[in-house]
Amino acid sequence: MLRKHTVRTIVAVALAPAALLLASCGSAPASETPAKADLSSFYDQELQFESCTDYAVTELQEQAFKNIPSAECARLTVPVDYDHPSEGTTKLAVTRMAARGDAKGSVVVNSGGPGGSGQLQALNAFVGLKDTPITEQYDIVGIDPRGVSASSPAIDCISDKQSDKTGFVFPAGVLQGSWTAEDTEKAASECVKRSGGEKFVAEVGTPNVARDMDVLREVLGDEKLTYIGQSYGTRLGAIYAEMFPSKVRALVLDGAQDPSLQSAERKITQYAGFQRSFDLMADACTKQPDCVLGQDRERALERFHDIVRPLIDKPVTTSSGRPVNYNTAIGAVIGGLYQSTTWPTVQAGIEELTHGKGDALLALSDGFAERGSQGVWSNYLEANVVINCMDEQRRTPEEEEQLRAKIWAKAPFLDPGESVKGARDGCEAMPGKTEITYPYAQNINGLPETLTISITGDPTTPYQGGVTLADTLGGALLTVEGEQHTVAMAGQSPCVNDVVSDYVVDLEVPDKGATCSLK
Repeated sequence: MLRKHTVRTIVAVALAPAALLLASCGSAPASETPAKADLSSFYDQELQFESCTDYAVTELQEQAFKNIPSAECARLTVPVDYDHPSEGTTKLAVTRMAARGDAKGSVVVNSGGPGGSGQLQALNAFVGLKDTPITEQYDIVGIDPRGVSASSPAIDCISDKQSDKTGFVFPAGVLQGSWTAEDTEKAASECVKRSGGEKFVAEVGTPNVARDMDVLREVLGDEKLTYIGQSYGTRLGAIYAEMFPSKVRALVLDGAQDPSLQSAERKITQYAGFQRSFDLMADACTKQPDCVLGQDRERALERFHDIVRPLIDKPVTTSSGRPVNYNTAIGAVIGGLYQSTTWPTVQAGIEELTHGKGDALLALSDGFAERGSQGVWSNYLEANVVINCMDEQRRTPEEEEQLRAKIWAKAPFLDPGESVKGARDGCEAMPGKTEITYPYAQNINGLPETLTISITGDPTTPYQGGVTLADTLGGALLTVEGEQHTVAMAGQSPCVNDVVSDYVVDLEVPDKGATCSLK
């Protein structure tokens, strides 16, 4: 989901993250030593760094590259299928900002999603960490994962015009709407047709992304990987650790997904976190004399439903002529819950709905979806959906209906007031299957000390997930008090910066019980 310390969100989709939402995963056993006889041509390649002029595919990236003209870019070639490397390749976009001093190596970053641009995160991290020893002593490197952003082929499931007309809605079980097997088959068919074919789509899961990251490590000349990942990036980092433990130097895992949960359990926990943030936002609102939700806290949820549920049958208009329906509005609200600083914007958007307008919520939605001013969408949301399909456990329609009921019970602000019937797993017709074994990243031998960061008020990767991940990896935990999602690369907390720098540069972890605050 960056762009201004954003929030990764699936705006009208509900396949977490995944999240919009949704911030998702471990991996099947894999050999830690690359099969050099088969993969040596990939591990031995040389990156040809050049100007980043041709690497931006969104307005956000264009502006970020302009702001950091020293950035250099290259394309990494990796096999589509590591078991059959001669059967096709994919090219991944890489961005590097050189260390301000003598480089000791590289720090590879991942922005989450899945579907977030690693290039963009590298640019943001270079700014966020600019006053730390990290950027003094390490190159900052970001890579667009396979299928994402400037990598080729890129995942593509719906045209920009279709997205403008309907919002990005994918058959999924959390938001409003009924789906049929034909709907999910059509959606999967479009993704396959527009995204490089069935074989490529089936190979975009996180275990292959971890293999790509190991190729990148070698090509960058690093004996071991130094990595900072946020949100979904903690899944990627944990899976890399599981597959290549002896190749890990340092892992910073920020906004951690709980490796002990099954896919459905994680979604329920995630949406419960959003409900907590919604309740806090409503509490803050009802203390104001002009709160759109009223001054009676006990009726705030009812008031919210009264405002948003009519959008199911009658979407509101915007100055651009684009509609805002129920799912788009809910997705925008969820996106605004990622950090407390955007709660006033959510409140203003809800207020605007009472006047039959949806411009504020549409702007929130567009921002999180990375839609440019000229109507060009990034592929963040599509990649989020498809990669999660390859990572997560798939469910029957009956299981999806049960999941929808449980999510609406835990997060009633999402409840559209209709039956759970018609919920379907949007991944049911997708090719491929997960390589991830749940729970994942368990009992890893030979892994060095890791650092997990967990925020007490994180809405999409709740605090306890970070506690569990740190314990699972046998690593250190930094607790951060605040109300937002991720912090390690934002540069907003000197306390966090110091802890992360001490670990990345000197491999020093904080004491047990260490705490920073964003308040």
